[in-house]
Amino acid sequence: MPRGLMNFARDWRVKRVIEDRLGPPGRFEGTATLTPDGVGLIYAEIGRLTLGSAPTMQAERSYLWREEGDLIQVLFDDARPFHRFDPNLGGAGERHYCDPDVYDVVYALDDWPNWSSTWTVTGPRKDYTMRTQFAR
Repeated sequence: MPRGLMNFARDWRVKRVIEDRLGPPGRFEGTATLTPDGVGLIYAEIGRLTLGSAPTMQAERSYLWREEGDLIQVLFDDARPFHRFDPNLGGAGERHYCDPDVYDVVYALDDWPNWSSTWTVTGPRKDYTMRTQFAR
C-alpha cells in the first residue's frame, strides 16, 4: 500500500467502465500522469471515451493532488476542493456534494502498485457507477 502522495507520481494506464442506469454504458482507456509541481502533484488524464454506440471521442481532465496530514486532498484544476482519501487506510474516500447530485468514492489500494477508484453517483438525473483501474 502506498505511504504518501509522492508514491503516486508516475504514468499510469487507465481503464474505466461506466455503468449508467439511466443512459448508455461507457468505457474509457488512456493514461494518467501524476507530475510533481512543487506543492503536490498534477493529475492529467487523456484517452478515448465511448458512450453506448456513439462515436469514440478524446477525453481529458486534470486535478491537483495535495498532502493534508495523512490524507490526500484532490482539488479541481481551479483549486476548488473535490474530495480527500486516506492512502494508509486502504484508500477510504468520502462524499462530495454537487447539488443536487451526490458523489461517493472508494479507493482500493490493497493490490499496490495496481489500484482503483469506484464512484457511485446519484441525483435527480444521475444514477451510475464508475470503476477505474490504474496500472503501471
